Amino acid sequence: MQGTAPTDPTPPQPAAYTPTDRTVPTRAAHKASYDKDLVHAILDEGYVCHLGFVRDGAPVVLPTLYGRVGERLYVHGSTGSRPLHAAGRAAPGLPVCLTVTHVDGLVLARSAFHHSVNYRSVVVHGLAHQVTDPGEKREALDALVDHVVPGRSRDSRPANKKELAATAVIRLDLDEVSAKVRTGGVNEEPEDLALPHWAGVLPLRKGYDAPVPEPDLAPGTALPDYLAAL
Repeated sequence: MQGTAPTDPTPPQPAAYTPTDRTVPTRAAHKASYDKDLVHAILDEGYVCHLGFVRDGAPVVLPTLYGRVGERLYVHGSTGSRPLHAAGRAAPGLPVCLTVTHVDGLVLARSAFHHSVNYRSVVVHGLAHQVTDPGEKREALDALVDHVVPGRSRDSRPANKKELAATAVIRLDLDEVSAKVRTGGVNEEPEDLALPHWAGVLPLRKGYDAPVPEPDLAPGTALPDYLAAL
């Protein structure tokens, strides 16, 4: 007798985020995407995000490092940091907007008006919450370190109790999310095509120079494989 296949208790996750009024662009909506794999790839390739919030009735935008664990983003800072402190006091959370952008190329047109850039960006809206669970906080801090260089958290001393007490972490769920991408060449007016000006794309790329060791490394400390591979 053929057995019954076990039921997976975890329902399949949707492959795309649901568009909202805040995540549908008012211009160039055809460049927007809600595909989760694309959003995750853009986030995972970046280092710095810009975190926007309102303080005392005025907008504030701060550049900071971030890390992703599944469908959550984490940002850390001093316990005295204004947004992190506010996220712990605000109910039901601190309204924020977080953005990540990659510039992939400079698009040079024959006309000044049609100059542009090729880019990939992600915008996340939501409520930020301060992380208070010790286990989640350590997981978040490991994710922040590994986001900069994968594998680094296992090759460095973890934060001690004093350092953890001085560090605040906020969590932002990936719920209201959109990506926007511009690729390709120049968009020109037909009457400009005969102008004697160079037009095209100047691609940009990210690279690494050779690692520079600290002069006071312990004797015999070798360059880790994860750095040598960069």
